[in-house]
Amino acid sequence: MFRPRIIPCLLLKEKGLVKTIQFKDPRYIGDPINAVRIFNDKEADEMIFLDIVASRGGDFLGLRRQAPIAFELIAKISRECMMPLSYGGGITTTEEIKKLFCIGVEKVIINTQAIENPGFIREASEIFGTQSIIVSIDVKKNPQGKHEVYTRGGTKSTGKDPLQFAKKMAAMGAGELMINSIDHDGMMSGYDIGLIKIVADAVSVPVIACGGAGKIENLFDAYENGNASAMAAGSMFVFHGRKRAVLINYPTRSELETTFSDTVRMP
Repeated sequence: MFRPRIIPCLLLKEKGLVKTIQFKDPRYIGDPINAVRIFNDKEADEMIFLDIVASRGGDFLGLRRQAPIAFELIAKISRECMMPLSYGGGITTTEEIKKLFCIGVEKVIINTQAIENPGFIREASEIFGTQSIIVSIDVKKNPQGKHEVYTRGGTKSTGKDPLQFAKKMAAMGAGELMINSIDHDGMMSGYDIGLIKIVADAVSVPVIACGGAGKIENLFDAYENGNASAMAAGSMFVFHGRKRAVLINYPTRSELETTFSDTVRMP
């Protein structure tokens, strides 16, 4: 039976894992290697790691310093990870992409550089293939209530419309688009289905929904009503209960198959 990919999306801050709410107030939740081992045991479909310090150009929480890609840590994660691994954060050159692939990363996730230098997506996709390039688009509503693309870890407004930007990135060669709602991040109340659907319906490449999942029904909603091809989640897979106790978890194959058993849409 076909079912969409369900992807834990974990945030790196220096050498630890953190979780945010609306891209703010990172809370330490544990060691990335330990988390990977648990997700291995639970047979997660894929893994995404995003370095939130590198993604903000070294200006995260007032830390004004260079924040290079943590290749050594990513290599350790890759050696432990038994599933496809994607990495994003601070990627600005094709040499960095090449090095990430050499240490075991399967796909790279590009955000800020896609906005500041759109031609980089075409260059990267021509060198490495579209299947290995994901463009992540961080979106939140501006004071007028309109969706807008933000960059540098959600700290910088761009004035760009997410639908038009998504179309441009797909045309530039992005093999997948990850639509991440800043407003829904960490809220565990469901994805921004309207945002996901308008993008997924307008582009020919797969769309990964991200931001807001709190239960398995939210995953189904993003697939069935948002037309997402895959669903990424963070809080749902690291917290348990109303008090958000840290507990790495992932739906069983039986739970996922039951949830998606009535769907007929093919990939």
